[in-house]
Amino acid sequence: MHALDSLTTWQLVGLAATLGWASGVRLYAVLFIVGGLGYLGWIPLPGGLVALAHPYVLVASGFMCVVEFCADKIPGVDTAWDFVQTFVRIPAGAALAASVFGDAGPATTLAAAILGGSLAAGSHLAKSGSRMLINTSPEPFSNWAASFGEDLAIGTLLWLTFAYPLAALVVLAVLIALMIWLLPKVWRAIRALLRRIAALFGHLSTGSGR
Repeated sequence: MHALDSLTTWQLVGLAATLGWASGVRLYAVLFIVGGLGYLGWIPLPGGLVALAHPYVLVASGFMCVVEFCADKIPGVDTAWDFVQTFVRIPAGAALAASVFGDAGPATTLAAAILGGSLAAGSHLAKSGSRMLINTSPEPFSNWAASFGEDLAIGTLLWLTFAYPLAALVVLAVLIALMIWLLPKVWRAIRALLRRIAALFGHLSTGSGR
């Protein structure tokens, strides 16, 4: 029996959407948690995700999960890490969502990839932009609170996806609505911050040229 046959339609849809969204926030935690649950036999993994449960993949994803966990707790380092991960999280989110429906045909797989990549891009931009603004605060506590909050959100959403898929879809819909609301505000705030920085450097260069 394929894993596609052992999971309900709502679980498959919720899993694809969750993997896409969560990959934009905590990619390596997603890989390690889902792979670990599959390795232990606690959840059935669709065919395209079975590779996540391989011991070699678990070692690699576990190591990167620890690296990301530590990097995300250091102000400034987290922003640099997010920038580099832009080129990893978005395609990974598309690939993971597509893998959920890997046995269902090319059209379904492509649709899942588009959904997963879009959700990963949105959540990644919302996360990285918000953390960049948070890092303008001199104290580290807001950074730590945001980071641990993201850890909790990812773990809770993954648990809901397998235990209560309909509830997970509702929570995910709320998170997506919040993301859509937040992204323009984050973008405007970053633009204003960059303008202030540019004006400061312009003032300093003008003053030093006198």
